[in-house]
This record gives sequence, structure tokens and C-alpha cells, in this order.
Amino acid sequence: MPPQTIRKALADMLEDLSQLDFEKFCRQLLDRREEQRVRRSRVESKSFLDIADVLVSTFGEPNALQVAVEVLRQIDCNLDADRLVEETSALLSKSGSSDTARPSAGATGVNIMADDIHFVDKHRTALISRVSNIAPILDELVDKNVIQQESYDRIRILPTTQEKMRELYSGCLKASGTCKDIFYKILEENEKYLIADLKNK
Repeated sequence: MPPQTIRKALADMLEDLSQLDFEKFCRQLLDRREEQRVRRSRVESKSFLDIADVLVSTFGEPNALQVAVEVLRQIDCNLDADRLVEETSALLSKSGSSDTARPSAGATGVNIMADDIHFVDKHRTALISRVSNIAPILDELVDKNVIQQESYDRIRILPTTQEKMRELYSGCLKASGTCKDIFYKILEENEKYLIADLKNK
């Protein structure tokens, strides 16, 4: 049975992590550089229930979910992140998400949100494994100032397309909904058949 609240979903996810991954999660949460930083005293030696409470009280429910998913991906717990997104999609659509968690689809003229999850987040695994035309995508991202030249140069020398895509997800695609919107439009232009296939899933 799916969890009844986002707080419960976060607690369940944290409880299911191994002890090592739970420690990594807490450490990464403390290392966040974005606004609304979490104090060390609120995290150290705390249980999974305490950490779920800290997430919700610090960020609010929808944003707490977004932060948790980001942190899970940063510590390579991608399956846990995907499961958390899937289990809470109905909760988010019921309660509504805040503007910070929901990029505006109207700005780009396309419907890029489903169940309050951005298209590029929902199809992260498929995009990493299936995008093939990466060079023009990177060129456009740097032209539109989504990535800087230094990042562009670093990503270009990675040996595989999958590694380049993972680097984008761990960097600019965490920055804001606007970056995701631009990335989506570039994908539509350069990977139109892949995007059409994913839209139909």
C-alpha cells in the first residue's frame, strides 16, 4: 500500500537504505550548498524518522521530496530515488506542488510535467541510456548558458555518452526547472524519435 503522506514516504525510504547509504545521505544533506541549509546538530546521530522530520520541517513537503531525490541521486541510490518519485506521484498531484518544485510548462509552450515530475527527471534512466546525439546537445547547452565553457570542456572528454549524460544530471540539471525546460527543448530538436517514444510510455 502506498504511503499516505510525503513524510511517511520519506521515512520509509530512509528506513530501507543500508546503514552506509543512510550515513551517505545524511552527509550529503549537510553538504548541500543551496539555500535552506540543514544544521549539523539536527542530523548527526539521528534516526530515519528524525531525518524525515528535518526534511519536511526545513523544506516543506513537496520541496523535501525534491531535495531527497536529489540527494539520493548524488549518492548513486538511483533506484531508491526512482521508487520514491513513483510512490509519491499521486500524493503530489493531490496536494499540489510549490512553484520551486514545479517548472512552468507554459513558459516553453509544451507539457513537460507529469504528476508534478519533470519529463527529464521522470525519464532520467532512459535518457541516460538512449540519448546518442550528444555533441549538438552539449553545443546548444553552452550556447544557451545552461553550462559554462569549463563544464562543456570537462564533459566533452568523458569517454561515453552515458557518462556525459550522467554528468549533466549531476550538474546543470539540478540547478533549476528552467535548465530542465531548455534541456527538454534541445532534446526535442536533436532526439525527436526518442522523445516521442518516451512521451507514449
